[in-house]
Amino acid sequence: MLKKISSLLLLLVISTSLFSQVAHVKWKFTTKKISDCEYDLKFNAEIEDTWHMYSLNKTEDGPLPTVFTFNKSKDYELVGKVTQSKPIVEFDKIFDAKVEFYSHTASFTQKIKLKTDKKIAIQGKYEWQVCTDVKCEVSPPGETFEFQLQGTPVCLNAAAATNDMIAAIDQTAGCLCDTQAILASANALKQNINSTAASTDVKSENTNETVVSEAVTKEDVECHPFSKFLLGLVAGLGAVLMPCIYSLIPLTVSFFVKRSTSRAAGIKNSLLYGFFIIITFVIPTMLITIAFGPDALSNIATNTWLNLFFFILFIVFALSFFGLFEITLPSSWGNKLDAKADKGGVVGIFFMAATLVVISFSCTAGFLGTLLANLAEGNSYMCPLAGFTGFGTGIALPFMVFAFFPSMLNSLPKSGGWMNTFKVTVAFIELALAVKFLANADNVNEWGFITREVFITLWIAIFGMMTFYLLGMFKTSHDSELKHISVGRIMFATISLAFTIYLIPGLWGAPLKIISSFPPPHHYSESPDGFGGHVGVTASAVSTSTVPEIAALESKRVTGPDGIKLFKDDYESALKYAKLVNKPLFVDFTGNACVNCRYMESNVWVTPEVLPILKNDVVIVSLYVDSRVDLPASEQKEVLWSGKQRMLETVGNKNAFLQITKYNSSSQPQYVILNHDESNATPGTIGTEKDEKIFAAWLNSGLTNFKNKK
Repeated sequence: MLKKISSLLLLLVISTSLFSQVAHVKWKFTTKKISDCEYDLKFNAEIEDTWHMYSLNKTEDGPLPTVFTFNKSKDYELVGKVTQSKPIVEFDKIFDAKVEFYSHTASFTQKIKLKTDKKIAIQGKYEWQVCTDVKCEVSPPGETFEFQLQGTPVCLNAAAATNDMIAAIDQTAGCLCDTQAILASANALKQNINSTAASTDVKSENTNETVVSEAVTKEDVECHPFSKFLLGLVAGLGAVLMPCIYSLIPLTVSFFVKRSTSRAAGIKNSLLYGFFIIITFVIPTMLITIAFGPDALSNIATNTWLNLFFFILFIVFALSFFGLFEITLPSSWGNKLDAKADKGGVVGIFFMAATLVVISFSCTAGFLGTLLANLAEGNSYMCPLAGFTGFGTGIALPFMVFAFFPSMLNSLPKSGGWMNTFKVTVAFIELALAVKFLANADNVNEWGFITREVFITLWIAIFGMMTFYLLGMFKTSHDSELKHISVGRIMFATISLAFTIYLIPGLWGAPLKIISSFPPPHHYSESPDGFGGHVGVTASAVSTSTVPEIAALESKRVTGPDGIKLFKDDYESALKYAKLVNKPLFVDFTGNACVNCRYMESNVWVTPEVLPILKNDVVIVSLYVDSRVDLPASEQKEVLWSGKQRMLETVGNKNAFLQITKYNSSSQPQYVILNHDESNATPGTIGTEKDEKIFAAWLNSGLTNFKNKK
């Protein structure tokens, strides 16, 4: 207590003007818009030389902290607490304690969310203290700040919809009797609204273009670099098992251990060798993404020619792994690198690593191609970089591990026939992936060759043949004589056989949830209702209404997952039908080659919480943004798209233009529920949502708003 009194007396004595205006700090208040309803309020301080201002954190017996208080209002809410720039932490002789302070500049930020469509003033008070080595001053009492911000209709709707959506849990999830479960569900719904809310249409003052806020979806902002690293790591470890790399592990590790003057030096050289293998894969990837942009690998899913290129590439890889030929780079490349590797030292180790990469290309090419195709998503530098770092790490890891424990080399399985078995097994997987890329190209152009049944049939044949091979029922030219079937082959053959049998019901319309992202959508089938359906006419073409106009529109619907009837690429007919049957319009922006779209259709749409709503309560129209089908000449037109005049020539162009101009998003899936006047029945859109309860609650909020509007 005596120490506190002494400190207080010291402040009173040395303060020159305890409650006068402090001229040693100049404040500047600014705002930064995050979304239509969220802002960062910035408090920036310029501090006079020789003076210090203190942080938000109170130090016992120390100076007064900087404090911000906000007036309460129903028009906004604070998101979290005030954050601050990093302070300096030092011992202060005046206060005899460690204090947190700022010199020259300080920055504080408070995030807020608007809950109104009006212009509002956000007001409050702030206090601070500044000191030099000999004196201190504090701010006058009641110093106030004010920010003027304009709300939007979506802010008001989102705030109102939060309670509606939370209440909708009761309609979809049954009784949530556990308090923690209720809170968790409510928080999840709130986060979902925040991430998917889009604004209502607003006209620009200077143009006739529709201006909307960006509808953020998971695909827009996330690339999951860690998952891509793990994917690359698995591919790299798989490549290590190929003959041209596996056989080099003991030879290379022994070389470093025996050549080095000490065990420590041998470990160091092996680690360098592994590091150089990694950067040999990483550097070209960095150069490609820097030169051509972060989306250099991101056009595969919907580009016809790239899909056909990867189809041919994977067929070539498969034939190579079957033993028909070997893919090799020019031998002169390896010879030149090998010659430079003799120089020794760090440079020599680098060229040894580069030599390994070149001479092992015949083994790694298939794995690299598979990895490349899986990295082709999103507009991020991180995904390809993480994937190829993982691939290089997977190849380098065995060399580095065995350098630490060279005695483990004796326990390595000897090279032999099992390696060719692994190689041929990979070849079957490459064939299956080749079918996927061919299906992508076929689906977006709607050629009608690789329908859902054809795709599943080809996969049944491929994995059935792989099962026969693993059971020793036939062998390739490079296989050694098989005297008995190993336990490993029996295990993998069992898995392959089980997977083959699992695929068979897909020919009769089974959803095949395990591979739901791979086959074409249900409507892209020879028999949308499965084998044994109506001959020459699908169930979707059979009218269920006696009203001629409704019956005519019903005949245009196709069959989706689990018998759901929907309009395909026909927005006008779907809207007209929705008005006739008095139901809201559920718009599904999707793609033929959209992996997440297939996941939602096969895993979320068909759940008990969601399926009845989609079947009975809404009219669905699926708009494929990657369709290459030509529009009728009368519908082709020139539009202003992203600041340029562009011609809408295909169905996909038309659908994509609708999505990007009305909802300012180009990611799929994107869902929205519309009233009959084409206004949003929900506060915004929703994308990939794997929790069926949240998705059902979002649907129910749209149904409620639609009924209230009528």
